[in-house]
Amino acid sequence: MTSLVLGFQEMKKTQLLHVGGKGLNLGELSKIQGIQVPDGFCVTTDAYQKSLEQNETFRSLLDQLTPLKVEDRDLIREISKKIRQVIMDAKIPSDVVTAVVHYLSQFGEEHAYAVRSSATAEDLPYASFAGQQDTYLNVIGREEILRHISRCWASLFTDRAVIYRIQNGFDHRQVYLSVVIQRMVFPQASGILFTADPITSNRKVLSIDASFGLGEALVSGLVSADCYKVKEEKIVEKMIATKKLAIYGRKEGGTETLQIDSDQQNMQTLTEDQIIELARIGRQIEAYFGCPQDIEWCLVDDIFYIVQSRPITTLYPVPGTDDQDNRVYVSIGHVQMMTEPILPLGISIFQLHHNQSLSQAGGRLFMDQTDNLASPVNRKNLLNSMEQSDPLIKDALMTLVDREGFIKSLPDGNEVQSLRKINEGMSWEFLEQNLQKDPTIVYDLIKSSETSVEELKQNIQVKSGLDVFDCIQEDYQQLKKNLFNPQIMDTIMIGINASTWINKKMEEWLGEKNVADTLSLSVPNNITSEMGLALMDVADVIRPFPEVIHFLQHVQDDNFLNELVKLDGGQETQDTINAYLNKYGMRCPGEIDITKTRWSEKPTILIPMILSNIKNFEPNASKQKFEQGRLEALKKEQELLDRLQQLPDGKRKASMTKQVISLIRNFIGYREYPKYSMINRYFVYKQALMKEAEQLVDTNVIREREDVYYLSLDEFRETVRTKKIDYETINKRKDEYKLYENLTPPRVITSDGEIIVGKFKRENLPADAIIGLPVSTGIVEGRARVILNMEDADLEDGDILVTSFTDPSWTPLFVSIKGLVTEVGGLMTHGAVIAREYGLPAVVGVENATKLIKDGQHIRINGIDGYIQKL
Repeated sequence: MTSLVLGFQEMKKTQLLHVGGKGLNLGELSKIQGIQVPDGFCVTTDAYQKSLEQNETFRSLLDQLTPLKVEDRDLIREISKKIRQVIMDAKIPSDVVTAVVHYLSQFGEEHAYAVRSSATAEDLPYASFAGQQDTYLNVIGREEILRHISRCWASLFTDRAVIYRIQNGFDHRQVYLSVVIQRMVFPQASGILFTADPITSNRKVLSIDASFGLGEALVSGLVSADCYKVKEEKIVEKMIATKKLAIYGRKEGGTETLQIDSDQQNMQTLTEDQIIELARIGRQIEAYFGCPQDIEWCLVDDIFYIVQSRPITTLYPVPGTDDQDNRVYVSIGHVQMMTEPILPLGISIFQLHHNQSLSQAGGRLFMDQTDNLASPVNRKNLLNSMEQSDPLIKDALMTLVDREGFIKSLPDGNEVQSLRKINEGMSWEFLEQNLQKDPTIVYDLIKSSETSVEELKQNIQVKSGLDVFDCIQEDYQQLKKNLFNPQIMDTIMIGINASTWINKKMEEWLGEKNVADTLSLSVPNNITSEMGLALMDVADVIRPFPEVIHFLQHVQDDNFLNELVKLDGGQETQDTINAYLNKYGMRCPGEIDITKTRWSEKPTILIPMILSNIKNFEPNASKQKFEQGRLEALKKEQELLDRLQQLPDGKRKASMTKQVISLIRNFIGYREYPKYSMINRYFVYKQALMKEAEQLVDTNVIREREDVYYLSLDEFRETVRTKKIDYETINKRKDEYKLYENLTPPRVITSDGEIIVGKFKRENLPADAIIGLPVSTGIVEGRARVILNMEDADLEDGDILVTSFTDPSWTPLFVSIKGLVTEVGGLMTHGAVIAREYGLPAVVGVENATKLIKDGQHIRINGIDGYIQKL
């Protein structure tokens, strides 16, 4: 027959656009040796298009629907209803009817059939769209089947299907519907089989849901199902549900819901042997499709029939390894405050300077920590390190350490130097060695870094072609020296360990928590906090010029700096913004990804923050803010010393404390500088690489310069050398990136794909407490501003910022807020450090904070005990 109808066995893998995701998967399933699939065929999308291609009313309504946004729900509902009616009223073309009748006669027109929608944007590896279109069971007779084909076509435009497509960026005019017509089977039991555990994501554990009757009862949520977990052909867990109802097919067509006999309600739906057999079938199907599957099954007369299989799209990819042993991966993004996906060029640049092996998964980087966990010394060092950067990672790692037989113990090898220093620094001996350290070392290190960056700029600007890539590779050796320079590491650790020692001893001696937070207010040489204060100074320059302020309130073009000079005060504004960009313009959210847009590339990002500073602060506020913090720290120091003097052995304790406070004040600020220096170099690399990308555009090698973001550094170099590029790879990576953006990266994941979730364990907190990690002391109440994108920030003085994560680029917002809540972070991450320096109570590591707290809600932050309350 024509391509209007295709039998399952006739379908080819390339025919997704003809039979949709569901139809294509059924066609593939029917070809797997030993897998039972009820007979059937597909009314193809050609038939759908033929039925509607000449329908002007349909086309007109589609044109009205296309530009709508999710917020236009009333219009979506009104237009979708009209489209559905047009489709139901449209006559199915005679050749489509003839083709359907032909296939029905082959399989038996007298039988009952399931009539199921199969959209071209459904059951795809990157978008499941499950349940968006309609399914009809136990349909009997030619006319009824044809009527239900029209109903399926119409279901392409249910409100939920339309909104789902809008949310996922699918064009309504490019999504078509095929209809699956499949012989009904009437099972004693049915259900769903996941070949990876949907709760933990463990790929070695299959999860089976099973209930009596047709699977519709389970899918619709009408009944609870038994749940069986199978690992390596052994049942490892069983939960038997009380099953009061079941759906069955009626002889005359349609379905009915019946009460299950009371003596059967608590029976196990499947026997042990059936569970193992179904698990084996699941593994066979998974192997055929090459990825974890969500499988619908039916049991009829002790034979399992498979009626659907689709990829599980919600699983986080497993970091790659050829090793068959258990491996443990920790998210770099959670440590670096950048949990968004990174583009290939960004990943390859970041990997260059890393001494330890990194793995990619879902567009993020993970570090294999298995060997460190296997070594008792390195394990202790790693866990101490995670205590500082993200305690939820530490708790997740402890879960795996405590799991019997999961990690094989190794003899101690070389310790990780940076981790060892954290461990050593908890002791007085380490601090005592550094009490006389000259604080001018900080200035010397900063000066050395500045000189090095200037030399790089001078060197790279005269390079072109392959020489640019050689220059970056050579300079990376210098960057690695800087990042792993023992002198730099020691200088950073002095401040961190002095803060740790002070907090521990003051709680022990005086019963006071987190005193280092106050003692580190307004310290010198903190490049990140200085950046926020410097933007307040920019506001001071602009404040006297109303014409400039009015101009900035309406700016949209990133070339606005050139227009400023025409205005009164414009030259001064241009000069001060340019000076700010010269020092800080290489920063941006997610700055460890070289492909992210820098402030220098898009200076309009700064305008809302500048205008906010003009509105919220008086002139000279930055100096007053800094001085206020400095005086508060001095006052706290004196108070502590006075109280210590009153204790037994008080003179010695006070003397030790004074010396350690001096270390905090002199050295803790430098903790932010190495990353600033690294990002400075990144921007120099980027500018040079983008010149090469422009050359490739000019010579028609690439279409847009940003296309090089989807290449690794080596691939980029090869493109410059050969003047050739593989756009199939580029386009594939662009699609993958869209998928990665919708994934939530785990803090800790195993080689089995199991996501290990850490928890905060604290008692005696209020019942309504939303728990996190206290990183900056104090209690404050205010309006929550839930902000996911820095460019969308519209803050009033005294708001509390609630966001996923902050990196140094968010610092200019900190001057306008009085508290901070983030989903990611630890004691020594950037947001925590700057919150302490500015004196902002802060709680981090709050799982789902941006969902639990609504924008505009009045909340209280407790930065002492680490929780938030909605008021």
